Amino acid sequence: MRRETFEDQLKQLLDDLLAMGELVDQAIAQSLQSLVQRDKALARQVIDADERINRAERDLEEKCLVFIASQTPLASDLRTAFSVATIANNLERMADHAKGVARIYLQMADQPLLKPLVDIPRMVEKDRHMLREQLRAFVARDIATAKRLAAEDDEVDQLYDQIYRELLIFMMQDPRTISRATYLLLIAHALERIGDRTTNIAERTVFLLTGEIEELNVQPAGRDE
Repeated sequence: MRRETFEDQLKQLLDDLLAMGELVDQAIAQSLQSLVQRDKALARQVIDADERINRAERDLEEKCLVFIASQTPLASDLRTAFSVATIANNLERMADHAKGVARIYLQMADQPLLKPLVDIPRMVEKDRHMLREQLRAFVARDIATAKRLAAEDDEVDQLYDQIYRELLIFMMQDPRTISRATYLLLIAHALERIGDRTTNIAERTVFLLTGEIEELNVQPAGRDE
């Protein structure tokens, strides 16, 4: 096969990955919007749209396998295909977390919010920024940007820790708040996990160019991986 066609196939993989990233970014944004605006219909829309993202992941994985099986790619091209499939899996998991936020909102929809939403929107803003920019860094093969963005995940972790401490105080002072505090804590945890998965994209950018798996922004002992 001519190299031009070969490159076209690789470009299509990257284009499809970016398109999937846009769907996930929208799901994250809408999950927060449903919570802030107390919009049950929008929350259900996020949940229903998850299947489209699942299909996008399956389609990308199949295209990557067909590309590898039907061509004789160079080592760097193999790394690209493997990395696209791995990132697609991470994107699907991010969408699952967004769907989780929407489901949690539906469970708590009939209860008043325990406190004004301040840090949770900040977490979403940071998650979306890191997601979009990590995907751009991967396509551009920009290791420096990928590593810088991975370090920014510390900001999401700090926001989560702040929310955790604040909600713990609520629960200790008034046990009647435990249910509502737990809902918000679960939402914050889902958003913290989205941030972690953007770091996984950065690790794939490093692998793409070096062939080595480098763990970035390693979590302290006791925090979920």
